[in-house]
Amino acid sequence: MNKMWAGLTSGETNKLADDFNSSISFDCRMFEQDIKGSMVHAAMLASKGIIEQEDADKIVEGLQGILEDLKSGALAIDENAEDIHMFVEEILTERIGDAGKKLHTARSRNDQVALDLRLYLRDEITGLEDKLKQLMLTVADLAAEHKSTIMPGYTHLQRAQPITFAHQILTYAMMFSRDLSRLEDCKKRMNISPIGSCALAGTTYDTDRYFEAEKLGFDDITLNSIDGVSDRDFCVEFLACASLIMVHLSRFSEEIILWSSWEFKFIELSSDFTTGSSIMPQKKNSDMAELTRGKSGRVFGDLMALLTMLKGLPLAYNKDMQEDKEAVFDAVDTLKMCLDVFTGMVGSMTVIPENMLNAAGRGFINATDLADYLVKKGMPFRDAYKISGKIVNECMSGGYVLETFPMDKYKAHSDLFTEDVYEEINLKTCVEKRKSAGGPSVESVEKQIEYIKTIAEA
Repeated sequence: MNKMWAGLTSGETNKLADDFNSSISFDCRMFEQDIKGSMVHAAMLASKGIIEQEDADKIVEGLQGILEDLKSGALAIDENAEDIHMFVEEILTERIGDAGKKLHTARSRNDQVALDLRLYLRDEITGLEDKLKQLMLTVADLAAEHKSTIMPGYTHLQRAQPITFAHQILTYAMMFSRDLSRLEDCKKRMNISPIGSCALAGTTYDTDRYFEAEKLGFDDITLNSIDGVSDRDFCVEFLACASLIMVHLSRFSEEIILWSSWEFKFIELSSDFTTGSSIMPQKKNSDMAELTRGKSGRVFGDLMALLTMLKGLPLAYNKDMQEDKEAVFDAVDTLKMCLDVFTGMVGSMTVIPENMLNAAGRGFINATDLADYLVKKGMPFRDAYKISGKIVNECMSGGYVLETFPMDKYKAHSDLFTEDVYEEINLKTCVEKRKSAGGPSVESVEKQIEYIKTIAEA
């Protein structure tokens, strides 16, 4: 393809430099956004009398044909083109003649690529929000099945207090709800139109930037033309949101990996989302969770790449900024794939309640409830804490659990103990009596499920 910027020079460059400079291999995915933006730009030029309406009509018709041909496969992207913008403009000129050469009036590739990237990310964020909502609903549905499934809650990976499986997994649904909110905020801030900023200093033509912004669904225009072409905050913010989603998916993955191991065996993953070993026939590996955990580093890397690229750039546009797209595209692709796989994996896994209850019964996780029992009978908490610790120690050396510790031995520690202590420290009682807002009781969990579903179904 001919270089559109040939003029001052012949436009001839070394083949190696051409390949190094070209972005068509990755920015071609923005062809629909590029064409959509060009159609509106042509309409604006005609509305302001900058080009003839007849020419604008030809341009729009020609662009529509290119769009349809690219979607159907009738037109292939030329890998020798410099970028998607030049490719579309060249094809347009080939098809409709000199009218196609008028399309680039009052704009630059600088503001054009900034526009395309905002349009692209806006579309992708909407799709990612839908995937997050589906994952939230999947978690909420699983939680609804296990509102009374008792398991040990952990701190420091040590059994700590009794909770339910529903309470545990709803934690991740809450994380995802905040991720959803962050994506929405990010989308709002990026929904500002840069088109009309041109190379950096606007244009002498009497353009109507608000016309283009409105037609393209933007809330406003960038108020500084230099900022319009040099800003990539919206990309960084998206990558930060994507990174945090991957943190949450990675933490959830770690739990699933532990829970599905023989050491825990709280869940069993579906064969659809596990792999086997090439040498050990007994293995059922949680590879999808492990890959999700691993791919989090990939998205973090995309964020760091963009921050590093931007940190030393003088205003306005610099070619370094071409590096923004591959980082953004990679994060989008990775996040979409992880969300899809994760939703399927969580939705198809089997929960094993008896193993969870068995684990909960062996870790003295009702020791706090034992101390609370004494406090409710008038003993200061610190004294109750010490007595409970001594009783746990005596249980461990004598082969008891708190539920089987004899009453005479309880009495030896305090006369406040009576037969009702056994009901108070029953694991089911321990969970159900935790009625504080946000806790593991059935009533509280049902409210949490309702909250998640309300957000995810909005």
